[in-house]
Amino acid sequence: MTRTTIKGLLLASSILGSAGLVQAQDKTLTIESWRNDDLTIWQEKLIPAFEAKNPGIKVVFSPSAPTEYNAALNAKLDAGSAGDLITCRPFDPSLELYNKKHLADLTGLAGMENFSDVAKSAWTTDDGKVTFCVPMASVIHGFIYNKDAFDQLKLSVPTTEEEFFAVLDKIKADGNYIPMAMGTKDLWEAATMGYQNIGPNYWKGEEGRLALIKGEQKLTDDTWVEPYRVLAKWKDYLGDGFEAQTYPDSQNLFTLGRAAIYPAGSWEISGFNTQAQFKMGAFPPPVKKAGDTCYISDHTDIGIGLNPKSPNAEAAKTFLTWVASPEFADIYANALPGFFSLNSTAVKMTDPLAQEFVSWREKCKSTIRSTYQILSRGTPNLENETWVESANVINGTSTPEDAAKKLQEGLDSWYKPAK
Repeated sequence: MTRTTIKGLLLASSILGSAGLVQAQDKTLTIESWRNDDLTIWQEKLIPAFEAKNPGIKVVFSPSAPTEYNAALNAKLDAGSAGDLITCRPFDPSLELYNKKHLADLTGLAGMENFSDVAKSAWTTDDGKVTFCVPMASVIHGFIYNKDAFDQLKLSVPTTEEEFFAVLDKIKADGNYIPMAMGTKDLWEAATMGYQNIGPNYWKGEEGRLALIKGEQKLTDDTWVEPYRVLAKWKDYLGDGFEAQTYPDSQNLFTLGRAAIYPAGSWEISGFNTQAQFKMGAFPPPVKKAGDTCYISDHTDIGIGLNPKSPNAEAAKTFLTWVASPEFADIYANALPGFFSLNSTAVKMTDPLAQEFVSWREKCKSTIRSTYQILSRGTPNLENETWVESANVINGTSTPEDAAKKLQEGLDSWYKPAK
């Protein structure tokens, strides 16, 4: 073997050794999530954008089925086999993980300054001192409407409660469309797209929600009963047999063009875009009278945290700081129209319906669903009871006052506000 050959072999060995060393230094992060629908978006858009700026860190998105996620995740965490990054559901499920030391304290993470207290509220301890997940997205409530139907009937988008019912009356009188597509069979629709949709305009968003938690207001106060009085009037506009109408039934009635208005969550946007053969618009919950401050349910829905037992904690923090950046916000919100960035840097949406929803943040005050923080930890569960009573009010089997009284009595039976 010649000296030149030996040198060549040594050089090749050195290069291969260096490559192996670089390879060994690569960190691979695994993300646990229930959002299996988002797998393609992560693989084709989000992960490539991160890896391009962070050589040496690889990311794998590893979702479970949504209904199995909580149980599967808890089993992995208990066994020590969970991924580095944990996708966080809002409020109590994630708070429980933090209390069990399954989520790390991220209060001082670079990038957390990009989020308001309301944005962080779903992943912050009750005393407000520790935040344990980076906020990723919220969903916004309002009303989606059939623009073709509105044009045909020469209707203007309503901005006040009076205008809203005048529009419904005109649609009903015309007879070609069901005024509003919503049923009460599945219960949660009545509360989520009904009570929690219009309610913030009456209890003044965060002002009322926080007062309820502090015990300074009660569900029997007029500001909490009034949205039920409005909801009771919806009965006349929901079409025949709405009591037996399921959530998928409501979606179909609207996308098939049989109903003019759909009380909505913004998560419907992607599906409606592919199914509806007509132009759509959206409007926020109408205020009681012209000039009133408007409030929207801009509900914190999804975040992401750090498994304290991750062997790649520093790389994971680098990733989480990127998730907290305007770049991630822009890619994520436009890839999933209807799931809106919680970042304080505004994101321009390419989807016109999504842009309409998110534009309400500029003129209305944001709040979250009143039952989600603290108030649904006991039995009876306020969130679930609100489903039942909202449906009862719309069905006409309970008065607004009786529904509110039952909810407050249930809450009083276990919840004692901290003094």
